[in-house]
Amino acid sequence: MATDNEQDSFRDLKQWETEELIENDHRVSSSKITKQSFKEIEQVAQTTNLASNSRNWTECYSDSSDSPLKHVSHSTSKASNKQSLLPHQVNRIYDELFQIHQKLQCETAAQQEFAEELQKRERFLVDREQLLFKHETALSKIKGVEEEVLTRFQIIKEQHDAEVEQLTEVLKERNKESKRLRSSFDALKELNDNLKKQLNEVSEENRKMEIQAKRVQARLDNLQRKHEFMTIQKLKGNSHVVHEMKSLKQEKVPVSKTYKVPLNAQVYELLTVFMDWISDHHLSKLKSEDSGMDGEKPALRFASERNEIQEKCIKLLPVMTEQLQWMPFVNAKLHESFVKFMYWSLRQLDAGTQHSTMTSTLRRLGEDIFKGVVTKRTQDNYLEHSVENKPKTAAFFKSSNLPLRFLSTLIVLKTVTQADYLAQAFDSLCLDLKTDEGKVLFLKYQAIPVILNHLRISSKGLLSNVIDSLLQMTVESKSLQPFLEACSNTLFFRTCSVLLRTPKLDLHILEKLSIILQKLSKIKSNKKLFELFTIHLMLQEIQRTTHPEHAFLCINLNSTLFNLGLTKCHSVASNTSH
Repeated sequence: MATDNEQDSFRDLKQWETEELIENDHRVSSSKITKQSFKEIEQVAQTTNLASNSRNWTECYSDSSDSPLKHVSHSTSKASNKQSLLPHQVNRIYDELFQIHQKLQCETAAQQEFAEELQKRERFLVDREQLLFKHETALSKIKGVEEEVLTRFQIIKEQHDAEVEQLTEVLKERNKESKRLRSSFDALKELNDNLKKQLNEVSEENRKMEIQAKRVQARLDNLQRKHEFMTIQKLKGNSHVVHEMKSLKQEKVPVSKTYKVPLNAQVYELLTVFMDWISDHHLSKLKSEDSGMDGEKPALRFASERNEIQEKCIKLLPVMTEQLQWMPFVNAKLHESFVKFMYWSLRQLDAGTQHSTMTSTLRRLGEDIFKGVVTKRTQDNYLEHSVENKPKTAAFFKSSNLPLRFLSTLIVLKTVTQADYLAQAFDSLCLDLKTDEGKVLFLKYQAIPVILNHLRISSKGLLSNVIDSLLQMTVESKSLQPFLEACSNTLFFRTCSVLLRTPKLDLHILEKLSIILQKLSKIKSNKKLFELFTIHLMLQEIQRTTHPEHAFLCINLNSTLFNLGLTKCHSVASNTSH
């Protein structure tokens, strides 16, 4: 728009210059004509030599030379009067002057019109100049606004780039978190699939064993019947012997009935009440040496009390082991209290050195608890009807009652050393810990020290089962936090420290252990225990040497070190080492 206006003004200026040149030429030509006419008049005046008219001629000449416009102002009537008086030449001069006068009037009118036109053009150019000034100021303002807009646009663009970069970082973190969760989920899924596979294999093996046990039981029944039949056949030949056997049978029947005296059950009920009382209020309160005793006298008193309790437990355990043989004749509801009393008595022996004579007793106790107790029939009983006198059993480890089975499992883990018994005990424990009731029982009976006795590299075959039982407790439930608090002690961290120092530890065991340590690292007070047993240094070394393909282990190690506040320190150390 501004360029179009400038082009129009330029054209107008060109046109005005051309017109001015034409007018100047016209003025020059008119001035030449007037000069030439004046020269002719002078020549005519010189040739006439009229003295009478010289004064009039000089007046006319002076009037015409001073101002042609004054001469033009005389009226036409006055000129006509002079024409009649002057000679012919003067008339001719007057005619020429009159023509010049008319031409001058025309020129004057043209010049006035041209002056008016020039004024109009001047006004037009002034208006155009003002318009150009306005456009110039508008353009300067537009340039200033444009610069401000560009500056603001640059600021907004920088802010946008910063926000995009921040959101990109957040998205990357979210992607890393989702990958970590996905890898954890895949690892847990794989672990679950392996456990299901193991469960199916164990179930299949259990089914086969049950079928085999039924076959063996049927074969045993057949052998018993055959033995009874052969015994009867031998006794038929000697009636005297038969008479003596019957008399012995009649004598021994009351003796067998004495086992079922009604008062016996009441006595056991009373004993179980006392056992529950002692177990819950005395034996279950285990005391350790580092429980915060101050001074020498309280420590001595604590040691003497512990020694007294241990001596009493050492005296009681052999007797209670013998009493297991009578459990088939006792109500099954009372078995739990009896087994619980034995369990807490065994736990009291943890703090001190067990007596040398207790080894065989504990082995027998563990085997009876594992296998159960069956009443043994003498040869006299075989003479009676086998249908009326079926053998009675007392199942502990294989009981359908969960609290009784759980206690029996812990006793087996405390007393038995055979690998196959221990493997079955840990399998049973893992199955029970899948239920919420099993987790509550685990905490109630303070089973962590029992499990930690087997968390060592010497029992390599059981190490995976031990870790699995602890891993079951780390599943999200109401028992998770109490379990982590129960593990937050020197015994657990010392055991883990010893295990982590083992060279070439199995990767699966290390992954499972890292899950437990990662959850323990969330408790701030455990940082001192990590540092006390230098577990954090071992985890950093494992993280440094672990292959990146083992993503699950790397994620757990990074999370543990992050919870301990050592991730940044580790990254700096790794950078300096590189």
